[in-house]
Amino acid sequence: MQSPHIDVRDYTRLYQESLDAPHSFWASYAEKFLTWYTPWNTVFSGDPTQGTVRWFDGGTLNVSYNCIDRHVEAGHGDRVAYFWEGNNGDTKKITYKTLLIEVSKLANVLTERGVTKGDRVCIYMPMIPEAVYAMLACARIGAVHTVVFGGFSGEALLARIHDAECTTIITADVSARGNKTIPLWDRVSEILPACPSVHTVLVVTTTSTPVSTTEKVLDYRDAVSRADEHNNPLPLHAEDPLFILYTSGSTGKPKGVLHTTGGYLLYAAMTHTYVLDYHTDDIYWCTADVGWITGHSYVVYGPLANGATSVLFEGIPTYPDASRYWNIVDTYGVTIFYSTPTTIRMLMAQGDSFVTSTSRTSLRILGTVGEPINPEAWRWYHEVVGSGHATIVDTWWQTETGGHAIAPLPGVVTAKPGAAMLPFFGIHPVIVDETGNEIIGSGEGTLLIKGSWPGQMRDLYNNHERYLDTYLRPYPGYYFTGDGARRDADGHLWITGRVDDTMNIAGRLIGTAEVESALVLHPDVAEAAVVAVPHDLTGFSIYAYICLVAGSNTSLTRNDELIELVKTHVGSFAKPGRIIIVPGLPKTRSGKIMRRLLRKISEGETESLGDISTLAEPEVIEHIIKITNLP
Repeated sequence: MQSPHIDVRDYTRLYQESLDAPHSFWASYAEKFLTWYTPWNTVFSGDPTQGTVRWFDGGTLNVSYNCIDRHVEAGHGDRVAYFWEGNNGDTKKITYKTLLIEVSKLANVLTERGVTKGDRVCIYMPMIPEAVYAMLACARIGAVHTVVFGGFSGEALLARIHDAECTTIITADVSARGNKTIPLWDRVSEILPACPSVHTVLVVTTTSTPVSTTEKVLDYRDAVSRADEHNNPLPLHAEDPLFILYTSGSTGKPKGVLHTTGGYLLYAAMTHTYVLDYHTDDIYWCTADVGWITGHSYVVYGPLANGATSVLFEGIPTYPDASRYWNIVDTYGVTIFYSTPTTIRMLMAQGDSFVTSTSRTSLRILGTVGEPINPEAWRWYHEVVGSGHATIVDTWWQTETGGHAIAPLPGVVTAKPGAAMLPFFGIHPVIVDETGNEIIGSGEGTLLIKGSWPGQMRDLYNNHERYLDTYLRPYPGYYFTGDGARRDADGHLWITGRVDDTMNIAGRLIGTAEVESALVLHPDVAEAAVVAVPHDLTGFSIYAYICLVAGSNTSLTRNDELIELVKTHVGSFAKPGRIIIVPGLPKTRSGKIMRRLLRKISEGETESLGDISTLAEPEVIEHIIKITNLP
């Protein structure tokens, strides 16, 4: 059994140093974890309250070099970077030398097609090795990638391509998910005429049916097979953009979170090491899709920067049966396993036998991400999956933070089921009450972060005002996380959930406005409001409250039509679990929908609605309660 990297005395000292002397603290770790072409002029500059922070300004490096070349140059080219396992059991072993060749060839293809530093490249892929190659090839030549989760619809994909002004799309013919096949290329081909900025599309063929190529549309493997396998990585400034990743907000348009090069890579590598307690001989597996920030930081950049050996998995946890994950753990000797509470609850519902029929003796760290894990699932994860000996690491962080922000670091603290516990280095969490005053000691309120850290997002792409309005202006002087938190008597932190109009469904943030905008496209729907309601499996389920236009048909078939609209315009993962037709919605006199009241009604908490007399139409509440409670 490996000894943790740090103990409680190390943590206390280093954490305080990271707050009191951040320049020297982060400089020492930047030298330890990364290879730089030229040193930086300043470790940190700018004003975090104005969204102008810069880390390691003047320093140059390349993310792809740090993730691949330097490991090969150090004699580790034969080390396995990924054990890939496909949906149907296909396997592939990818060494760091192989990774270097494949990434270099794709980088040359992109360069030949005119992709240069700063150009945006959309990656819409299944969990196949080419998805990783695409991200690293972009980083190698200074192109800015925006990865779009393969579960998003064609329209959602189009919105992201337009906002990022992408010049290139890298995709595949299909994505295999258990018994389902998602037609990625069909979706891309349908929207391509509406993408004037796109001059190149590369398509990976994973089936026996070839894709028709044109001057614009190329067969990925054919193009790569003819490319030179040598490519010199481009030195980039630490503050050059690395990627844009879209995350939902409380308004309809997704937010393009922008991360830069040096600070982000350092933070991903450090948190991968200290929070997940990675050691050189570990076999590591994060089950996240690269379409989400967890896939960026803890499938690709953090592990590869550390020279790790990882599992890359294409399928789903219940195919061909619910022992799939645990068989993979045994096959590769996985020591660190990182997944979501939703997945844990799903597998827990299948019964213990699917777990206990496997060994899992290699496991020593069990991580969770995406939402707070409920204590029952935490205990099952620890006692059944981890056989009572594996350490549970429940991580809280966001797309915007770049990496883990609060977590129970192994060796530092004994985790409490469901608690996020302690801040990582450089993270200064603050809890404020309803008036914005800091709560000292135990208490509950809104979670904010003071100051800056290297992995912090730099901006929203092409929308600095929205960045300021969303994150920095709600509580001047702080970063607004959008989450509530509680600090217990021991000083440990618990995340209590979203405080804005964003829903966390199966660990994925979805803006209420995105779903509502899809619902009101139906000609019979006048208004819609959606809320997240606790659900045993997914953590939360979406309840949709619908107001119909006057004289419309109230046929129950509308539910299927509305669900299809959400699946088409957002994605199947965002479909409502329940649709409730109501005569009106609770609104303030200024017209704001009070989703807080709908959430309480949905949860059956009708006795704690508070004063509703200030609503424009207080009487509508009684009707909503009655309809919601109908069997």
